[in-house]
Amino acid sequence: MVLRYGHRHVRDYRVTSHCCLVARAFGASTIEVIGEKDQSIIDTVDEINGRWGDGAKVAFHDDWKNRLEHYKKNGFTPVHLTMYGVPIRDIEEELAGKEKLLVIVGSQKVEREVYEKADYNVSITLQPHSEIAALAVFMDRLQKGEELTGTFSGAKIGVEPARKGKIVRRFGG
Repeated sequence: MVLRYGHRHVRDYRVTSHCCLVARAFGASTIEVIGEKDQSIIDTVDEINGRWGDGAKVAFHDDWKNRLEHYKKNGFTPVHLTMYGVPIRDIEEELAGKEKLLVIVGSQKVEREVYEKADYNVSITLQPHSEIAALAVFMDRLQKGEELTGTFSGAKIGVEPARKGKIVRRFGG
């Protein structure tokens, strides 16, 4: 489960879309976006799911505190990705043992309260960088690369790995 903290329609469309696509490709079941509802992001992910198989769904909400509390009550462990956190290499084994993670990925300036309410603040590096990269590295480290060859049920198209060129397979009628 991925919670995208803060979305501003005009400023964040591409980055939020890419966070959603990375979360989907790396196996998240749901992406919740806190901020302005942006139907085009939902449509983009739904279109990808329609062609590439049943992946994560996207929903928009207004209040991150309510969503965080909802997930905590339902047994999720909130993990906030931030350059100010504990390095991933120092905590990945502990996190991999958790059954349900809520991965919080920021957009706008993150309120101090997010740092305090998360059970873990985790850094990928101690340098400024993209939240898209942080999400991908985090999910890969926790899954030890197992997600990299994942396919999704209901796919109409898929990729056949090739050293040169590109091979797209079509499924069904």
